[in-house]
Amino acid sequence: MSKAIVLDNNLKKSSEIELPKEYEQVNEHNLYLYVKSYLASLRANNAYAKNRGEVSGGGKKPWRQKKNGRARAGSITSPIFVGGGVSHGPTKRNYDLKINKKQKRLALEYALAQKAQMNKLFVVDSIAIQSGKTKDAYAKFCALGDKNALFVGQFSDEKTFLAYRNLRECYVVDSNELNAYLVATFRCVVIEKAVFDEIIATKKVSK
Repeated sequence: MSKAIVLDNNLKKSSEIELPKEYEQVNEHNLYLYVKSYLASLRANNAYAKNRGEVSGGGKKPWRQKKNGRARAGSITSPIFVGGGVSHGPTKRNYDLKINKKQKRLALEYALAQKAQMNKLFVVDSIAIQSGKTKDAYAKFCALGDKNALFVGQFSDEKTFLAYRNLRECYVVDSNELNAYLVATFRCVVIEKAVFDEIIATKKVSK
């Protein structure tokens, strides 16, 4: 049975919480599909080249058809001319891959279960840094004993974000931003108890 480790205010192990049995029965292919869809949605989609019909000019035939010793040509917008259109060049396209809500939820469940099996899923009462100072966030980060961590919480102010912002290999997200890709990317995941309970109870999944 996969278990999340509950930490006290000093980030020391105090107890464990069992994840639902269904989490261990999820097919890993759901995570693959979600990560593939997530990364595809990040593509900039800026590459574009004009074809011969979009290049300006070319209204007049560059030279007569015959008796000039050159190959016939109908327009200077042809790809064979410098400044002409591009043959089979890149065009704007939609890289988004469709994935339904159930697959998103299953992907998150599988990612959480994997972290729990590796003893890298932690639950704390709060990850907030009231002082807003990076040194305080760094002290909490070091207490984990892992140099790569994702912190998930519910925030109403920016102090916590500012405190964690300059820490390398450390990333803080609001509960609404949590997804399977982030869980799978980081070596350990620290989730506030309220957020963890909500995920387990309502099977909350980000967009």
